[in-house]
Amino acid sequence: MSDPADLPVLLVVEDDEGLQRQFKWAYDGYRVVAALNRRQAIDALRLHEPAVVTLDLGLPPDPDGTSEGFACLAEILALKPDAKVIVASGHGARDSALKAIALGAYDFYRKPVDIDELGLIVARAFQLHELEAENRRLAEEAGGTVLGSVVSAAPEMLSVARTVERVAPADVSVMLLGASGTGKELLARAVHDKSRRAKAGFVAINCAAIPENLLEAELFGFERGAFTGAVKTTPGKIELAQGGTLFLDEIGDVPLPLQVKLLRFLQERVIERIGGRAPIAVDTRIVCATHQDLEAMIADGRFREDLYYRLAEIVVRIPSLKQRSGDAALLARHFVGRFARELNPAVTALGDDAVAAIEAHGWPGNVRELENRIKRAVIMAEGKALTATDLDLRSPEAGEPAAINLRAVREVADRRAIRQALARTQNNISGAAKLLGISRPTLYDLLKQYQLTA
Repeated sequence: MSDPADLPVLLVVEDDEGLQRQFKWAYDGYRVVAALNRRQAIDALRLHEPAVVTLDLGLPPDPDGTSEGFACLAEILALKPDAKVIVASGHGARDSALKAIALGAYDFYRKPVDIDELGLIVARAFQLHELEAENRRLAEEAGGTVLGSVVSAAPEMLSVARTVERVAPADVSVMLLGASGTGKELLARAVHDKSRRAKAGFVAINCAAIPENLLEAELFGFERGAFTGAVKTTPGKIELAQGGTLFLDEIGDVPLPLQVKLLRFLQERVIERIGGRAPIAVDTRIVCATHQDLEAMIADGRFREDLYYRLAEIVVRIPSLKQRSGDAALLARHFVGRFARELNPAVTALGDDAVAAIEAHGWPGNVRELENRIKRAVIMAEGKALTATDLDLRSPEAGEPAAINLRAVREVADRRAIRQALARTQNNISGAAKLLGISRPTLYDLLKQYQLTA
């Protein structure tokens, strides 16, 4: 008989204690840890770090709604992005499912629960978690890609990739939110490539790059003679994407009058060219992106709320490069290999000081900034290995000592985490230990080891 401590951990977040007992009885191949509410769920997540979580959306203090369940889902994925969360609910199943998947849930199951069917979903989730862990290991070793062209081994980005893979086959509008340079167009292409529209066209337009007076013609097209210079009938981008996907980059820059026409298309799926009178039916999926705060723009009257909800059936938030654990160095090596082949074969690697500088830099311009720096450095480099100077970055070695072994890195991380936990709990040892997912004696030992005071 297996030692329970060796079994994979399944966290069950469910306020029905009878159902909790049923889970423990039925899923004897896992170490089932139960939680009745969001606070208990987060405590258990920190302590046990489960690979798979089943989550009832109807948690107290909102057992008849979904607000507490969605808050719990968001917190779980923020703390453990690689966790597979299976959401179960009987509240507004379709809308809840879409929202849960958009937030990053692995799957959705409608109540009442069939214990055998849910068991199959749980088993697949554990298998996928193991596969993704192996893929991350291989990606870190070989600089692999996800979604065909997105280079990443960070759990934060793999969670986004998982969401894209889930929503791509569903014929719904997708909104990608992220800072400039985070790879929104790559992800939009991934949505298209993994959809049933993949054999049709992918048409992209940057709404911020086209003057306001020309943007309508670019989107909707025009008839011959509609205005001076309209020498022939020209279809717009929406029409050109017939059967495929239209990517509207920087959707926040579309002027209000044009937002009305775009809303009509999304509602009725017909367009009229400028100067035309006959409606044209168009079957085009919309994927849009922006770095702007559209909700603030709605409040200011600069973006239509009804258009936002038509465009944002699924919202995917893309982390900045700074938030993607370990990806800066991984991407840098990828770009060095690519640009060296194209521009300067003499360059073969990144120097240690360059890697340290890349990891220390904040990358406000995200992946685009990193790509441009690497490209310039490869062209200008005189040696085989790029240095921090080649990248025009300050090496940490120039100002402060860099940790060069695992013990030193771990000590820095431990000290930071302990200080944060103590600060959040107002130096309460029990609370800090629970927040850190360790026992009180372990925290006391660490405080003594690092000469910290509570």
